[in-house]
Amino acid sequence: MPVEMSEEEFEDAVADGLDALPEELTRMMSNVVVLVEDEPPEGEEEILGLYEGIPLTERDSGWDAGALPDRILVFRGPTLRACETREEVVEEVAVTVVHEVGHHFGISDERLHELGWA
Repeated sequence: MPVEMSEEEFEDAVADGLDALPEELTRMMSNVVVLVEDEPPEGEEEILGLYEGIPLTERDSGWDAGALPDRILVFRGPTLRACETREEVVEEVAVTVVHEVGHHFGISDERLHELGWA
């Protein structure tokens, strides 16, 4: 049975995950927005988060000419279904935020797994 958590409470957990990032790291983030969505794209039902964009390590000098912001998506439905307690949700959201921010900085899934952010 999924954990019960309102949209606002879940969004607060995402904000707390972002607030827990080191300030020097958040200052380096560029042109990225973090959003909460209820469900992931079709065929990706089990993912808890997704980074869509061009990692900082792959941007060139012409990148910013009219570029839309990168997006970090955190998915409420699968996160609530994967956890058994509210505390577990908050912890999982924090890990998901770090994982997707890592992609913004060009860190691969493999390296994030090695570092324990999976």
